[in-house]
Amino acid sequence: MTKGSNVSLTALSEDTDAVVVSLRWNSATGDGDADVSVLLLDADGKVRSDTDFFFYNNPAAADGSVQLLGKKPTDDGNEDRISLDLTAVPAGVERIVVAASQYGGSTFGELNDLRVTVADRAGEALLGFSITDAGVESAFIFGELYRRGTDWKFRAIGQGYETGLAGLATDFGITVDEESDEESTDRPMGTAEPATDPGTVPPTPSEVLVVPEQPGPVRSSPVEPASPRARGPRTVKKKITLPRTVRPTLAENDSWRPARLFPASSLKSDREREMRATSVLLSVMAEVPEFGRRLTAAFGAPAGRMQTFVEVALPHGDSPKRPDGVIRVERAGKLWTALVETKTNGNALRSEQVQNYMDIAARRGYEAVITLSNDVELEGRPLVDVRTDGRRKHKVTLWHLSWAEVAHQAQLLIRHEGVGNATHAWLLQELLHYLQHENSGCHGFQNMGPAWVPVRNGIDAETLCQGDPRALEVVESWEQLVRQVCLRLGGELGRKALPVQRAKRGTDPQTRRVALADQLCDDGRLTAEMRIEDTPGVLAIVADLRTGKLRTSVDVQTPEGNYPLTSVKRLVRALADAPADLHVETLIEDGKGPRGTLERLRPEPGDLLPKDGARIIGFRLSLFKSMGATRGNAETGFIRSVDDAVDRFYASVVAQVSAFERRSASRPRVKEQVAAG
Repeated sequence: MTKGSNVSLTALSEDTDAVVVSLRWNSATGDGDADVSVLLLDADGKVRSDTDFFFYNNPAAADGSVQLLGKKPTDDGNEDRISLDLTAVPAGVERIVVAASQYGGSTFGELNDLRVTVADRAGEALLGFSITDAGVESAFIFGELYRRGTDWKFRAIGQGYETGLAGLATDFGITVDEESDEESTDRPMGTAEPATDPGTVPPTPSEVLVVPEQPGPVRSSPVEPASPRARGPRTVKKKITLPRTVRPTLAENDSWRPARLFPASSLKSDREREMRATSVLLSVMAEVPEFGRRLTAAFGAPAGRMQTFVEVALPHGDSPKRPDGVIRVERAGKLWTALVETKTNGNALRSEQVQNYMDIAARRGYEAVITLSNDVELEGRPLVDVRTDGRRKHKVTLWHLSWAEVAHQAQLLIRHEGVGNATHAWLLQELLHYLQHENSGCHGFQNMGPAWVPVRNGIDAETLCQGDPRALEVVESWEQLVRQVCLRLGGELGRKALPVQRAKRGTDPQTRRVALADQLCDDGRLTAEMRIEDTPGVLAIVADLRTGKLRTSVDVQTPEGNYPLTSVKRLVRALADAPADLHVETLIEDGKGPRGTLERLRPEPGDLLPKDGARIIGFRLSLFKSMGATRGNAETGFIRSVDDAVDRFYASVVAQVSAFERRSASRPRVKEQVAAG
């Protein structure tokens, strides 16, 4: 589509009762990001109330008409998706505006390939619109859906705002409240929200649209987290979250075990684990609407009354087939049905079994087949190969969900975004406890695969050659692990954590993985990057299989307007609680500058200054640790060592240096204000 053009959705597809709107972008550095928002407008072009504004802190409408599905990484950037159930949109709403905004002084001119697409509930793209003239704008309206009689049409807009999210929201009647510096410091940095009884509603201090402060990952020691970024529009949305603080136990001794709603200690066989996990998950999805919608909206399910079933017998040839579960959603007299196939304990999905369910779903008019396992699906790399009969008019879509994604969504709801009542929060807490139990078999990706040991041995003996298919298997397992680390960390922090994929534009995912496999054969290293919301730079991970060391690092920019020695001293002060073995390296324009451990630099910060007076452009902070040797997730395993390394680095370094960047960056602006005065 071109800017200003419009098209009727019914002219593009017979099934447009529900659509998925996707916003995409990328950047050369991998650092660019934006937040999507949706506004429901009446005939006057204004919201009916502030609750018609949906954003990161108010992601779903109670009637299911709007649901923000969150980001997923693409090969060269990010995609943010929105589910719109057009049959559920209130009659008083005439337009649905889809927008995105940036923060911290960033603009859309720094992003590439801005694009919006609209797909039907089966995932088939109907239309697309690219924005090519972005510049200094910090907010953009990508497009809008609007009513024409009984039909919905889409208009490509591409209008930008230099005033950001606040300016955009004000234009459509949203109440904006800019948080003052005094208000943002009411609660000491690093303190969590007050603990409350799980059966009561905890205080909700963030009616203002602000990301709450959260402690570091639960696996790490307490840290000072990055401060929330203040954002203006208000929301009256109040939801219940569970406190992190554990209530004192009434047990006489440690041998007393608390009663659990979903016990897992007696599970022994894989079949038992699959049946229990399927029943537990589907029952909670049906009872907690926010959770059920969160998991199924991405698969094209409407918002409506959900019922779930297990061990359903369905005719197929001479003998019936029994999928592990069935999900049915009723909306306006119509049924959406998905068959569920579950695997636990690292067991792989079987193509033949999934193919049977696809055929059954097609014959019975069902909409989807959902596979659920510990594996994390990679872009361009389906977990199972199935064939589709193009002659069939009815389309069935195959979707995959990892147990790590299920735990991630549960963690976000009960710790950060909230659910409708205390009982729902408790149910999600019990589900999360079950998924994390050692006997559940739902721990997510936890095995680097059979190629791991031969590849390590080949690297040690220098016999691994480019083109070895085992190296490609290890690279794919590494990518699954990194994606799972992002899910876990994002759920614990309540912030978006996404892997960064650096590749030439137009490179398909498999070509990129082959290049990384060849690099592994040459230098014996696995590399990855992840971007965590509200943290400086990109967190880099390098696993050197030759030395057996893991390196986690982040680059910190020096603020303009500060003397070099001042910047160095402030950095060292900000890292007062960082590990003594933290490596600090000065980055200069024409090469590498001085470096040393924090233990040596604390008494003499000036040692980080280049002797020739070269301009400092930043600092690289790195921690090293030994990595596990085994392919699994045991205490001595590689996967566990990567988890621990990322947790330790975030908690002890990244959270502290985030505060350094904010304080340092604010000082030049203060000087400018004084000078202007």
